[in-house]
Amino acid sequence: MALNPVIKRVTERIAQRSRHLRSDYLARIDQARDQGTARSRISCGNLAHAFAASGEDKAVLKAMKRPNIGIVSAYNDMLSAHQPFDKFPGLIKLAAQAQGCTAQFAGGVPAMCDGVTQGQPGMELSLFSRDVIAQATAVALSHNTFDAVVMLGVCDKIVPGLIMGALAFGHLPVILIPAGPMPSGLPNSEKARIRKLHAEGKAGREDLLEAEAASYHSPGTCTFYGTANSNQMLMEVMGLHLPGAAFINPNTPLRDALTLAAAERACHISAEGQQYTPIGRSVDEKALVNAMVGLAATGGSTNHAIHLVAMARSAGIVINWDDLDEISRATPLLARLYPNGQADVNHFHAAGGMALMIRELLDAGLLHADIRCIHGGDLNDQACEPFLQGDQLRWRRGAGPSLDTEIVRPVSEPFSTEGGIRLVQGNLGRAIVKISAVAPEHRRIEAPARIFDAQDDLLEAFNNGELDGDFVAVIRGQGPKANGMPELHKLTPTLQVLQDRGQRVALLTDGRMSGASGSVLAAIHVVPEAVAGGMIGKLRDGDPVVIDAECGVIETSVDEDILAARANFEVNAQRFHFGTGRELFGHARAHVSQAEQGASILFDADEDDQ
Repeated sequence: MALNPVIKRVTERIAQRSRHLRSDYLARIDQARDQGTARSRISCGNLAHAFAASGEDKAVLKAMKRPNIGIVSAYNDMLSAHQPFDKFPGLIKLAAQAQGCTAQFAGGVPAMCDGVTQGQPGMELSLFSRDVIAQATAVALSHNTFDAVVMLGVCDKIVPGLIMGALAFGHLPVILIPAGPMPSGLPNSEKARIRKLHAEGKAGREDLLEAEAASYHSPGTCTFYGTANSNQMLMEVMGLHLPGAAFINPNTPLRDALTLAAAERACHISAEGQQYTPIGRSVDEKALVNAMVGLAATGGSTNHAIHLVAMARSAGIVINWDDLDEISRATPLLARLYPNGQADVNHFHAAGGMALMIRELLDAGLLHADIRCIHGGDLNDQACEPFLQGDQLRWRRGAGPSLDTEIVRPVSEPFSTEGGIRLVQGNLGRAIVKISAVAPEHRRIEAPARIFDAQDDLLEAFNNGELDGDFVAVIRGQGPKANGMPELHKLTPTLQVLQDRGQRVALLTDGRMSGASGSVLAAIHVVPEAVAGGMIGKLRDGDPVVIDAECGVIETSVDEDILAARANFEVNAQRFHFGTGRELFGHARAHVSQAEQGASILFDADEDDQ
């Protein structure tokens, strides 16, 4: 199938926009590769330190004739998605040894759980943790003794951070190894019902905790289609996973076989191998467009409107929300997963999963097939599913027709002719809407603003019975410069209760919502943010606001001269900048870029060739 003209046009536009940055980036990684194996260039004293504790691997490392694989892990045993990584380094080392190679644990990176910090002060460190992870990855690899890298990570900021750090070592091949989702627990519809009852005061804390514990109940990724599972989809369509690795449950023979196979593959694609595949060449304009297509087709997490920008910039590529919006409008919505539907990722995988999704999008000319995948083939070979034949790992072509068209559909019969992400813009700035989660009748609102400086202020107003009538809840001062841009998912049950009562409500914020954004219209990531002089900071109670996701509009009819005369928003530093470690991130708040530029402290936005 010929490539869709919109996909072709956007890819070419990105390449043209990025030409200088990308050229400089590729020159740097080519120079690093041309210098040869890093271990051959360090002193004997350096090298002796590097293998002093390597036991039986010492002789192989000393000879410097076989690849040495670095392991970077986000393991901790509090985070359910990452707890299974405890045993992965041992498996990886065994697999490398079987190939005559070595593997060393290069370093760990922090991994915080947004599920624990939602609605808490710690959430204000969440987005900044991505750049810390990128820096920690660079520290882990800075010993310069590795020929390839395997990375263990799953969740929200962790995979983007790992990729950003890896791209600083773009001459090295890198494979992402996931842990997989936990088995399905309490149905999503029942969890949502209990949450709304609790928000109304009709269910106690014990009832709520019981429901939450039945949902998040074992090792593995949370099963809803939020940022963590959107990460795994992205790694598949970008060719950075072994085919079909994303949604295999942890602690199963197939999961272990995939981990062993990924380590073996890292040996073959290393700088010392015959199939050298550096990540800086794999993550190119085509792979990033594939990521945007996958995000639109699955109704994935809005957080990737930020993370993809930062990941791209790490590879010398500049993308923006116009690219994402144009791609989403050209991409049909093929999946209905919670919060866009009731199914979870286990149901999605059983119905055909990534193999079916990739094949449908390829056949429709919506994905670039000719990307450089870590398995050695192109994206057509990624449209396969793994299985065990005895104790041997094999791959086969994925499911033919969808096994459940209420979960995943072909391009010829989509849930919607357009994808899940939408850009909205106007005199209030630019923002992102996850349109796939919102019913058509709720996609436009014209109502007075209700102004709040924190999500807890809105919840207090709700509990006091003050939220009557139709309104747009404006939560300002939640951008990266103000307080680290926390997710405001704590608001979802309350806003849904109001909507279910018949009120027309929506959210407008310079903060984030969540990978689990719900059924209430939410225009999020507003740029410019309030503390950067954004108009969202100049709105007042009662100002008329229009959010129209179908037409792509956010605006107010307040006269421009009146808005301009109003004072700029100032954040309450005492409330948002101290406690729970927040005082340590003042430098980050001062230097972070706006959301559409990736909300990062790692790049100079003025260098972007836009």
